Amino acid sequence: MNLKSKWKKLAVTAMALGIVIGAMGCGSSNNAATDSKPAAVKGNITGSGSSALLPLVKDAAETFKKKNPDVSISLNAGGSGMGLKQVSEGSVDMGNSDVPANTKLTKEQADKLEDHKICVMTVATIVNKDIAATVKSLTNQQLADIFTAKVTNWKEVGGPDEPITLVTRPKTSGTRALFAKYAINGAEEASNKSLETDNSGLLLQSVAQNKGAIGYVALPYLTKNDTVGTIAINNVAPTLENTYSGKYNVWDYEHVYTNKSPKAAVKAFIDYMLSADYGKRIEELGYGVSSKMQVKDTAHE
Repeated sequence: MNLKSKWKKLAVTAMALGIVIGAMGCGSSNNAATDSKPAAVKGNITGSGSSALLPLVKDAAETFKKKNPDVSISLNAGGSGMGLKQVSEGSVDMGNSDVPANTKLTKEQADKLEDHKICVMTVATIVNKDIAATVKSLTNQQLADIFTAKVTNWKEVGGPDEPITLVTRPKTSGTRALFAKYAINGAEEASNKSLETDNSGLLLQSVAQNKGAIGYVALPYLTKNDTVGTIAINNVAPTLENTYSGKYNVWDYEHVYTNKSPKAAVKAFIDYMLSADYGKRIEELGYGVSSKMQVKDTAHE
């Protein structure tokens, strides 16, 4: 073999070795990327607001903290108005709300916040079981007459001769605003100060314990509770299926509001709530998945 041929053979061998080494290098890089996990986040997260959304946020917080043990999450209710007020003032990181921020805050305050639509919430009318035995459905007008105290006895709407006991929510309540808009034709709800609360758990208990009582709660509070009865509206039951199809109209999007540049831990937590990983839990808890809404309804945007 002449000298020229030897150099040619050496060059081909060197190129082959280079390709093999390059491929090995790429393989190592890909494996490292595949095996790597997102770094755990750290920090404190505070939130307040909607009691209707609280069960979901609490559940998400528990599972999020298992993956991020160095995160501290403190959550309170207080009503949508309170949550929006506190997040706009900067005293909490997240303001949980049943209604858009501009319904409770000034335009200037609302424009400074970022809206994260977490899920769909259906609101059900509930009554004491002594009423549920005979009153199965009410019209929007009948509900309006009851909650404005124009009708004060169940016999006027097909029930027993028994006084109606209202279990009401304060004006700061986002659930109250939602119910007024979609269930009682925008009427101004009467207030029963002796049984008024924006704690959905306490409201449920009050309806269960007071004969002739009526109120309303988010559907998640009824998924594992049979102490009260539910009332259909215009013969349509308050279910997720009827909400998705557009047959039942007393629902709205649930919002988590933050400032425009939330800190890393807050952003990571909200991203987790909106992820496919957590999405499967939403329906299990009684909330609706926004993408499953079958009817476009601009009134709920």
